[in-house]
Amino acid sequence: MLTLPLIISLILPIIYAAAAAHPRNHRQSISFTFGEEYRLQDDSGLSNTQPVFQVTPPDGGLQPTADSSHATTQTTAVLSARPTTVWRPRDPNAYQHARLRSLRLEEDEAVEWEQIEMLGPDVEDKHTLGQLARMTGNAYALPGEKNWYDLDVAWNTSFPYGWEDAADGFRGHVFVSPENSTVILSIKGTTLQGPTSKKDKFNDNLLFSCCCARVDFSWIFSTVCDCYANKSRCDSTCLSNALVQDSLFYNVGVHMINNITALYPTSTIWLVGHSLGGSLASLLGTTFGLPAVAFEAPGERLAATRLSLPLPPSSLSTHPPPQTHLITSSASGGGYHGSAPVTHVYHNADPIPQGVCTGFGSPCASAGYALETHCHLGKSIVYDTVGKLCWKVDVRNHVIRTVILDVIERDMADGWEEDFDGFLREVPKARVEEDCIDCYKWEFGDFKKKDLVSIL
Repeated sequence: MLTLPLIISLILPIIYAAAAAHPRNHRQSISFTFGEEYRLQDDSGLSNTQPVFQVTPPDGGLQPTADSSHATTQTTAVLSARPTTVWRPRDPNAYQHARLRSLRLEEDEAVEWEQIEMLGPDVEDKHTLGQLARMTGNAYALPGEKNWYDLDVAWNTSFPYGWEDAADGFRGHVFVSPENSTVILSIKGTTLQGPTSKKDKFNDNLLFSCCCARVDFSWIFSTVCDCYANKSRCDSTCLSNALVQDSLFYNVGVHMINNITALYPTSTIWLVGHSLGGSLASLLGTTFGLPAVAFEAPGERLAATRLSLPLPPSSLSTHPPPQTHLITSSASGGGYHGSAPVTHVYHNADPIPQGVCTGFGSPCASAGYALETHCHLGKSIVYDTVGKLCWKVDVRNHVIRTVILDVIERDMADGWEEDFDGFLREVPKARVEEDCIDCYKWEFGDFKKKDLVSIL
């Protein structure tokens, strides 16, 4: 005889799997309203205070107190979130140990993953995606500057990081709710001219070039490492050694996330970024199992391989999280790039995320950037600005302002896409980039070691 607990245990996995197949039916609203003020330290050089947003349960409502300064003029901005299931390394320290062991010693070590369900950004919601894009744009500026993008009133808040040292490079803003329930890290991308430009270019050319930013013979004095081994060959061991450097923004970001998770151990954390900042958000989100949204980012899948990042398991369980059993993967295999908790957002009139701003005479190469990769982790939302708007592929379409105002927030009467059921989508569907290969013209191996042996 079937008991009620047994019946529930049998049908719950079926219900859970069906729900996962229809995420549009499971969106939730998160309200952001004025909360307390966050005042920067007296020596920060910024005298203005900034209100921070407050996250409240979807049905909890807001009851302003009698002494609240916002009781009569409180403004609420409603953004969309939805349950998101991710694979997260059980132990971040063990993850880094396995990564570095693979990177430095070429030895494999398994990483244990556990399945976590959390609220993530609803990337199918136009307004939410636009607000996250504006937050990425604000990573380049400080409040009050002319390139600061207006957000919903309650979101127009942050405290900065990485601005103390003008040449530090890794910088942006952190958004924190008064109850510390939600933390959003916005990471700055490349600045062409400014105090961070040199380090920005170093990271771009090391992470997104095929071999140390060697585009052709004319780049011999512009490379970021000495791994070229003649005739389109590149030394893999040399590349691995180059990626251990402290100046690499990924390493700085790992320390940043460790600090944030230590300060806010129970908070929901999202990562966002544009261009280089988007790729860093993706790599860090994959490392820590945190939802990341990357705008117009160069392909970072090859960088993940070179950094020896163990990737999450290839599929989610049909059983509701939290998972009681663990699944292992390693830097050499067992993971799947499409399982990374990352959503890339870009349009096809921007050559940089497509890896086509390359070669002699291209705007990127002329400016000293070797952005040659185009394969991404996670899933990608690609706006067809070439087909829908008749745009030409132009590097000037890469700037975040164009992406925000002319793409994401643009009103499209016939939508960007049509679903199989006739639904007109304001945001294109996110898809895994399958069958994608970077740097197919290059050969990678231990060439420098072989060349040395042949000389001896």
